[in-house]
Amino acid sequence: MSESANLRDLDKLGQSVWYDNISRELLVSGGLVEILNSGVVGLTSNPSIFEKAISTSSVYDSDIQRMGDEKFSDIELFEKLAIADIQNAADLLKDIYKNTSGRNGYVSLEVNPHLADDTDGTIAEAKRLHEEVDRPNLMIKVPATKAGIPAIRELISSGVSVNVTLIFSRDMYSLVRESYLSGLEDLYEKDMDLSKVSSVASFFVSRVDTAVDKIILEKGLDSEVLMGQAGIANAKIAYKEFEKIFTSDRFLRLEKAGANIQRPLWASTSMKNPEMRDVLYVENLIGPNTVNTMPDVTLDAFIDHGIAKNTITANLNDSYNHIDNLAAIGIDMAGIADMLLADGVKAFSDSFDLLIGNISKKKATLSVS
Repeated sequence: MSESANLRDLDKLGQSVWYDNISRELLVSGGLVEILNSGVVGLTSNPSIFEKAISTSSVYDSDIQRMGDEKFSDIELFEKLAIADIQNAADLLKDIYKNTSGRNGYVSLEVNPHLADDTDGTIAEAKRLHEEVDRPNLMIKVPATKAGIPAIRELISSGVSVNVTLIFSRDMYSLVRESYLSGLEDLYEKDMDLSKVSSVASFFVSRVDTAVDKIILEKGLDSEVLMGQAGIANAKIAYKEFEKIFTSDRFLRLEKAGANIQRPLWASTSMKNPEMRDVLYVENLIGPNTVNTMPDVTLDAFIDHGIAKNTITANLNDSYNHIDNLAAIGIDMAGIADMLLADGVKAFSDSFDLLIGNISKKKATLSVS
């Protein structure tokens, strides 16, 4: 795959494209190298992605059989498989990491989703995974739960780069920004190198529309006027808040000491509604200091027919008005965000459990083959 003009145009506008996928098959086939050659500059993963990669492929079977014979537990076995993939991906991305001075070239690995409500457990596992992967371009994924917020501060203050995931509400995003800044200030007080730690705040988009649009239809409201806008409006307002905080005197003092901006990362950007444009969530959230992590179908679609222009601050008043209108007709965005966060944690936990169960079955089958 050659360099994509559309991805190059996004880069010129200040948006980095990361790829929301990983698998051993993609690594060994050279597929990831082709994707990077197109202009993709980072990689994200989650338990659902690893579940699909490991459960549906035979490429891991020899390692599962070998490590099964060595009596590793099913979770230990998964971690070793995942860490090997993450290390290989990080090595492929290391030149991007170096050439962008640590702005891009990251690969993300998520803590066990069952720790979402366990601050101390999240901190311990994140530090352990950070040490075991042992790559400067690793980001540990931590969900934006109440327990996750203090964990983020501790990890940043310990020099662990963090991808904060499952952000749906602007209130939670405010807490995420505060935890990052406080972690940087802790580092500053320790007289440590602030430039070596980085973070993105993964703000989910399409899942918001899926939830809001369902309510609009159930209430019999004007779907043509109201549907398909909440996710983008929510993200645009969040970006405005990002700009305010990361141009403040508080951050500029840290930036002078080498601190990196915590960029908003637009996640869940695949279009779920077949009646809408398939690159809607990419085209409407383009602007400086942003990241968009795309799954295969969205990446291919944008490379093929996406339009790159600065849109993130366009029609901002309309975004505020749309959110106000939703509130006026009884749509509780805060309640929806809480539901989506709980659903997201559960979905990742279920995928994790399914994955571990499938590894157990594979291990048993391979041991007698």
